[in-house]
Amino acid sequence: MTTTPFQRLAIALASGTVLVAGLSACVPLVVGGAAAVGVGMVATDRRSSGAQLDDQGIELRAAARVREIANDNMYVSVTSFNRQVLLTGAVGSEADRRRVEDVVQRVDNVRSVVNELTIGQSSTFQERSNDVFISGKVKASLLDAKDIFANSFKVVTERGVVYLMGIATRRETDRATEIARGISGVQKVVRVVEVVSEAELASQAQRGGTGAPAPAPAPSSAPGTSSSSRVPLPPMEPLPPAQPGGATTTPVR
Repeated sequence: MTTTPFQRLAIALASGTVLVAGLSACVPLVVGGAAAVGVGMVATDRRSSGAQLDDQGIELRAAARVREIANDNMYVSVTSFNRQVLLTGAVGSEADRRRVEDVVQRVDNVRSVVNELTIGQSSTFQERSNDVFISGKVKASLLDAKDIFANSFKVVTERGVVYLMGIATRRETDRATEIARGISGVQKVVRVVEVVSEAELASQAQRGGTGAPAPAPAPSSAPGTSSSSRVPLPPMEPLPPAQPGGATTTPVR
């Protein structure tokens, strides 16, 4: 069945309903949604199936770690894509900002942490609701675009700043940025993208892969900091050997 742009926007917004429902907690902490990936998305995602499972585990374990140090001045969102973690939200001090990054970096299989936490008051319920709406519009616009593979990107919005995470070519990254910048309410676009060449995607596809290069291994966890959680988690896949390249973080105003 063919869906209209309005229907696609409604679907995208519906996926954020659960997120908005929990925004009023005392020390809120949002997990980035990797655990909601379905079978169809797994098949079209450029991450390996192991990386997708690892991202689920990373988000849940990182959330558990941050809860252990959380205070009333923290509102932290944890999003993992291909074992790279994006931290968004607000904390009360620079010490808290560093502390959150440190505990998340120690989670098993985390390759790197992009710390976009701000110092100050957390966003209001209205601002967070607007962020969910903006993310929905960006996702719907990416789906409508005929010259881009929408599943290459994960969209995160914080106070009007749109973060694009993913595995994509330079052309796809620039095109997705152009689309996001054209959405009403978007203040800035930040690209946290692993840029690959068309040749790399084609070569991987011929081998039956997902089109994504192998990520670099994560640093070893410090003694006594092994990941643990009361939530049942999927097994963590060993990281493949390191290869050149990595994520590019590019602010675009």
